[in-house]
Amino acid sequence: MSYFVQGILSFAAAAAFGIIFNAPKKTLFYCGLVGMTGWLIYAYTENLSGDSVKASFAGAFTVAFVAHMMAKTFKMPMIIFSVAGIIPLVPGGSAYNAMRHVVEKDYGVAMEYASVALIISGSIAMGLVFAEIITQLMMKILVRQKGKSVSK
Repeated sequence: MSYFVQGILSFAAAAAFGIIFNAPKKTLFYCGLVGMTGWLIYAYTENLSGDSVKASFAGAFTVAFVAHMMAKTFKMPMIIFSVAGIIPLVPGGSAYNAMRHVVEKDYGVAMEYASVALIISGSIAMGLVFAEIITQLMMKILVRQKGKSVSK
């Protein structure tokens, strides 16, 4: 599937989840934009590396970083943009397959799918946390630079 089609579908998914999560109407377009950006980074990184864990980390990092920018721009909480934006990255297919194989009593395969879903979920969480830390460090540096330039 082309990146263009993936971008449109991920935009629609993120914006739709923005509606479900009662995001303000004026932010729905930007929620979709955050989700689309994160998914396109995920798709590109997975295409390059072939590793969905690395790609999930990169996508989640991008979602959190872009959500921070949107939050600053619109003076709203970051969570409005990040929750809707992270939805396209959630490993629902692996979790579904794990549960399906548990029901079918195929526990070995179920454990494989469950471990993949768990590892991808962990990489998404790490991507969100790392972006948060780096953004806060950058803000501290910028505030210090502003303070030094004002005092001169």
